[in-house]
Amino acid sequence: MFKKILFSVLIFLFTSATILAQAKNTYSISFENTAHHEAVVKAHFSNIKTGTVTARMSRSSPGRYALHEFAKNVYGVKVTNSKGEPLTVTRPDPYSWTITGHDGTVNIEYTLFANRGGGTYSQVDDTHAHLNMPATFMFVDGLEYRPIEVTFYPREDLDWKIATQLKHESGNTYSAPDMQYFMDSPTEISDYKLREFELDGKKIRFVLHDDSATPQLVDDYFKNVQEIVKQEKAVYGELPDYDYGQYTFLACYMPNASGDGMEHRNSTILTDTEGLANGGFDNNIGTVAHEYFHSWNVERIRPDDLEPFDFREANMAGELWFAEGFTSYYTTLILERADIYDAEKYAGSLNGTFNYVWNSPARKYFNPIEMSYQAPFVDAATSVDPVNRGNTFISYYSYGSTLGLALDLSLRNLDGNYSLDDFMKMMWEKYGKTEVAYNYKDIEKTLSEYAGEAFAKGFFSRYILASQMPDYATLFKSVGLKLEQDDDAPYLGATFKAKENGLEVSRATQQGSPAYEAGLDEGDVITTIDGKPTTTLEALDAIKGSHEIGDKVKVRYIRFGKEKETEITFGKNPAYTISLDENASRKAIQARELWLKAK
Repeated sequence: MFKKILFSVLIFLFTSATILAQAKNTYSISFENTAHHEAVVKAHFSNIKTGTVTARMSRSSPGRYALHEFAKNVYGVKVTNSKGEPLTVTRPDPYSWTITGHDGTVNIEYTLFANRGGGTYSQVDDTHAHLNMPATFMFVDGLEYRPIEVTFYPREDLDWKIATQLKHESGNTYSAPDMQYFMDSPTEISDYKLREFELDGKKIRFVLHDDSATPQLVDDYFKNVQEIVKQEKAVYGELPDYDYGQYTFLACYMPNASGDGMEHRNSTILTDTEGLANGGFDNNIGTVAHEYFHSWNVERIRPDDLEPFDFREANMAGELWFAEGFTSYYTTLILERADIYDAEKYAGSLNGTFNYVWNSPARKYFNPIEMSYQAPFVDAATSVDPVNRGNTFISYYSYGSTLGLALDLSLRNLDGNYSLDDFMKMMWEKYGKTEVAYNYKDIEKTLSEYAGEAFAKGFFSRYILASQMPDYATLFKSVGLKLEQDDDAPYLGATFKAKENGLEVSRATQQGSPAYEAGLDEGDVITTIDGKPTTTLEALDAIKGSHEIGDKVKVRYIRFGKEKETEITFGKNPAYTISLDENASRKAIQARELWLKAK
């Protein structure tokens, strides 16, 4: 008898688990009021076993590390049971809706206002429905594991079509295995253009929403996309195993969009105001290279702190210097290898990032790991109070990019056939293909396995755990580049904009600069230098041209409506210039060619 009861209990538990496993959350979204940027979302949750459920909007989005309060754009919320009867709803906080009194089914309908076409938010207008899922769809606590189906109702009168990494089921219905995948699956619904090709049995799709682009322009741009895909595959030796056998670029180059790029597991969002015919052909291709590299580095070689992604809070990881920064290093390198840049243009492209990083006083406050921890405060985050980021923060994109450059050249200077390409391939084998999340100690351990413990320990202790500057002059010389500074140009170390009564200091002065040491700060309006009026930038250049480094001059300025005076000493311009070395040795030129050549 006991065995029969036990067997019955087991059958009941198995059947219940099967029913729960088969239960799915369903959504639909329609776009009747595009003129006013509204969409109507309907959500259906069934087989609910708890008496109280909490529905919520996300506060963060995959690829973004700061909080973005998506609930602010939701209104007209209606919640009913399976019979269409209204349910009791309370608001415990600004982000969620607590629902009681249901009959196992909860239906939610609401209006979404959406008018920012980028990688983080959604946009609905007469040109498209550009959807980032966390900014669009509510979810219910405790039901995140369930499969999801969503039905889109595109505007047929506007010739809209659906493009997404979600699995196509039938008609306009798509699916995701769970909420994590669903929220990571942006969707572009518009009258887009499509190009695609196959590589190693996988389909690479390029969806382009761009009214300016002719078919020939799209074809030419797509050739560049193809070369980028091939060169990035060459770094790792293979493509990722894309879900459903395909990867989709979702490019929206429209004047109503916002400049952005956002990686996802099997797709990426690429947005900009410039169409291919209006400057976008040259200016947007770098984002293609950056975001596609993420399909290895970040999406599969993934920091431990980002797995799983938390949609309720900000997401912080100390490895963004590697995840975002090394990806940034490869962005322009891949453009060179894909023959979109030449060697001279590539060398010139290094200057801005290099000067930003190595002339920043922020290195004395935070190392690259700690800079990465700042992401929730800077990654499209907003604040109303002024901050001192110019003196205390270096973007982990830029910091990591310059360190990726240093590591690559340092490896290539070792005895033997070493390169960052092969190190990234090792990270891919250990943490990407296996999809086992890593932390920064795992990077050091892998570098130790690849290039030796002494090399790895030295690099990490000096440049990752501390903030020292690598010997770039020597590294650059080894590949036929030169690093120079202007020893003669006098320097003030402030940024100015012309005002009617003088030159206003337009941003916080940098610590250690002549302007900072003289006590000048953002908002000060300089009226005279050395007794000469300074109402234009040309006048300032003329004054600097008449002085030498070390000269001291009187500066009169206005602060808070009162005239003040200080003394400033012209300093040496700290800016570096990186360029091809016309006197490079044959060995260095060969090393440069090996570094930059297509794979």
